[in-house]
Amino acid sequence: MSDSIDEKGEAEGRGIGRYILAIVPLAVFAVIALTAGKMLYDQDFNGKNINEIPSALIGTKAPMLDLPALEGSNLPALTTAAISGKLTLVNVFASWCVPCREEHPILKALSQDPRLNIVAINYKDRNDNALRFLGELGNPYKAIGTDPNGKAAIDWGVYGIPESYLVGPDGTILYKKVGPFDPISLEKGLYPAMEKALAGK
Repeated sequence: MSDSIDEKGEAEGRGIGRYILAIVPLAVFAVIALTAGKMLYDQDFNGKNINEIPSALIGTKAPMLDLPALEGSNLPALTTAAISGKLTLVNVFASWCVPCREEHPILKALSQDPRLNIVAINYKDRNDNALRFLGELGNPYKAIGTDPNGKAAIDWGVYGIPESYLVGPDGTILYKKVGPFDPISLEKGLYPAMEKALAGK
């Protein structure tokens, strides 16, 4: 009698085990599908860039800047003093970066906004190529610092260029954009961050 009870218990245990083994893959698939669905919804309806990487620096003080000027640009060096007390967009660019070229007209347009100070870190670039790039496309920057070995970019947490950081007048990083600006990222990201900063919120 006890043997048959034990066998029955083992059979029920095996049945539950099979049930759990069948449910686990379905649960994992459901989580993946929900995550993918949310990402697509955010991209299509909220204008979020699903490739955007959040920055741990947002809400913290910007790293110190002490980069030499781009020789021949007739612009000052990029130092912390160049961004202090102003709402500043720090843009990381290079002449060899194709998306930087695509983004440049937007930066030129943004440079017309008197509320915004735009400066640049010229990343791992040759001086003559950077000057040619600016000569061809125009210069939206008030100061440019050269970063030939990428050390400053590491301090700023740069993943790839172009990247831009909105820094408040008090030196706090308020917003980060990975990749080139486009109309959606301006409307959903940069402009609201600027308005919030200018309103003192």
